[in-house]
Amino acid sequence: GGSLTKLAYYSTVQHKVARVRSFDHSGKDIENEPLYEISVQEEITARLHFIKFENTYIETCLDFIKDHLVNTETKVIKATGGGAYKFKDLIEKKLGLKVDKEDVMTCLIKGCNFVLRNIPHEVFAYQKDSDTEFRFQTNHPNIFPYLLVNIGSGVSIVKVETEDKFEWIGGSSIGGGTFWGLGALLTKTKKFDELLQLASKGQHTNVDMLVKDVYGGAYQTLGLSGNLIASSFGKSTTADKEFSKEDMAKSLLHMISNDIGQLACLYAKLHNLDKIYFGGFFIRGHPVTMRTITYSINFFSKGEVQALFLRHEGYLGAIGAFLKGAEQDNPNQYSWGENYAGSSGLMSTSPDIYPMQRTRSGTFDMLEMDRLERPLVNLPLLKDPSTYIPDTVDLTDDAMARKYWLTCFEEALDGVAKRAAASQPDSVDALERAEKFRQKYWNKLQTLRQQPFAYGTLTVRSLLDTREHCLNEFNFPDPYSKVKQKENGIALKCFQSVIESLDSLGWEERQFALVKGLLAGNVFDWGAKAVSDVLESEPQFGFEEAKSKLQERPWLEDSYSQWLERLKEGPPHKCALIFADNSGIDIILGVFPFVRELLSRGTEVILACNSGPALNDVTYSESLIVTERIAAMDPVIQSALREEKLLLVQTGSSSPCLDLSRLDQGLAALVRERQTDLVIIEGMGRAIHTNYYAALKCESLKLAVIKNSWLADRLGGKIFSVIFKYEVPCK
Repeated sequence: GGSLTKLAYYSTVQHKVARVRSFDHSGKDIENEPLYEISVQEEITARLHFIKFENTYIETCLDFIKDHLVNTETKVIKATGGGAYKFKDLIEKKLGLKVDKEDVMTCLIKGCNFVLRNIPHEVFAYQKDSDTEFRFQTNHPNIFPYLLVNIGSGVSIVKVETEDKFEWIGGSSIGGGTFWGLGALLTKTKKFDELLQLASKGQHTNVDMLVKDVYGGAYQTLGLSGNLIASSFGKSTTADKEFSKEDMAKSLLHMISNDIGQLACLYAKLHNLDKIYFGGFFIRGHPVTMRTITYSINFFSKGEVQALFLRHEGYLGAIGAFLKGAEQDNPNQYSWGENYAGSSGLMSTSPDIYPMQRTRSGTFDMLEMDRLERPLVNLPLLKDPSTYIPDTVDLTDDAMARKYWLTCFEEALDGVAKRAAASQPDSVDALERAEKFRQKYWNKLQTLRQQPFAYGTLTVRSLLDTREHCLNEFNFPDPYSKVKQKENGIALKCFQSVIESLDSLGWEERQFALVKGLLAGNVFDWGAKAVSDVLESEPQFGFEEAKSKLQERPWLEDSYSQWLERLKEGPPHKCALIFADNSGIDIILGVFPFVRELLSRGTEVILACNSGPALNDVTYSESLIVTERIAAMDPVIQSALREEKLLLVQTGSSSPCLDLSRLDQGLAALVRERQTDLVIIEGMGRAIHTNYYAALKCESLKLAVIKNSWLADRLGGKIFSVIFKYEVPCK
């Protein structure tokens, strides 16, 4: 680019992963044996890296490429942007590679499509006067069509209809270069960032003629407010005084932004588009330009169109050029996820927040994207995927909640680091790695205190996911693996007696006992401090003790009577999809008896568990072993497995929460194929922190025990209050 170079490269990363494998128990006394063996193996995953730095350091960048990224097979380096011409000879000479120049606009759009598809909180609207400047948007499942307004030296307006179909529909020679050029002539300031700095301090009304200067107030007939600009620089024709550099820069900024805003609105109306993304060096995360563009779009569209910006706007061209070079191994056929541990996050450029950051150009320093093993898609049962928001509370918005949860995660950090180190007693460097993890996550939390919008909307889910990413970064793939192994073993020994006691009850009594068992199982959550403290200090705390902790009915959210009525009066459900939560007592003594009852009613069951570990949540591979053991004890489960009426699947997630818009493709296909008409979501992370308000096309049960006193208080209850939410969609 003109002032910044963006580098995109692919690498493979070696990660440790926890694997579980069933023991061969043939002819052995298995009474005192662990349930399965846990091994830690190396796995290679693909990662995309994007780094940004100033052109003054181009030589250092080329040294980095030469030392780390060029091998004997590399013959060509893909490049795009003005610098692809300017630095072509230097790159070829220094690296000994041929520079293959790619079309700027094609790369820009390829890059834009990639981030819109793979980063859930990529898009934001800018609101200067709200508590948080950045309002993140939920990605629509269908990203097309949209308008891309690229404000570089001039303005290009491009209509994007599909992955490969786009057209330049208009533009203007009055763009960022005009602001820079005229600004330099007016203020004698040659640097773009300094010009913006002047504009941010200026008062345009000293230079611009307003409607009220012409008409003495608002122009009522045309509905124009008195504070509207009637003529940019209008006062300079009559005034004898000198105008300040700051005021002239501000007036110039408004003039050019308003012009671009009106142009963009007219093209959007002409082509019937309601999504306009702005990019280019004129924007580059600067609050003052985002604010003026936002105002202009809002004014000219009468609030019907929103100006949208992209978190990784500066990288689009580099990402696109990279994708062009990688077409034989098409990155678009995979799903990718942002690695919070390695990405630096969006910086606010407000000087008062981060005085040091102002000296660094651009809003973003580094982005890492990890390739996910399987493609992720929407749950087909979402009522409206375009309005689905997984998270219940937006911590970017809610300052009180933000303060509480950041402190909560800070206070839990020492315990998490200790457990991580203890989970690898045979490793000589486990303590050192645990300390590095602690430091890294602590630093992330401090960044989020200052810049809650760094990775998009801040939520309890993003805090949990960032912690998991940091644990993985320092090779702690599953700190709770031994705890889960032990708890699964203990719970299996109690399974038969729990089933016998349930079978001895009358139908109605049994339904309540099953729900109570499901809720009691949900108490066993090592992620909740109130519970982990009890589990650490009282090893004998078990299923019956958990039942006694539960709130008596009526529960905090209680539609149990409607659920019971539905079971009594309605036909059996065709197929139930259950998202399971914790290992041990939760899945074995809570979920499985419930599954067994559904199967006995003639309902097929899809049991969905996490693909990878998070806290003490049950993973898909653990669920296979547990189910095999239960089937050996229970003929109902055994025949359901044999007849494929009970199916075990993975969610595609490694999070303690649940995003129903990013689920494993195989799970979505099965949901369709089996005509699922009931979804059961259990646990605080999946049913309260996320999906509390999720609207589905079919019946749903959301149930959890609140194991956090602050959250219980927020919801109007006490610790161990019960949420039992049965929802039927409006016809």
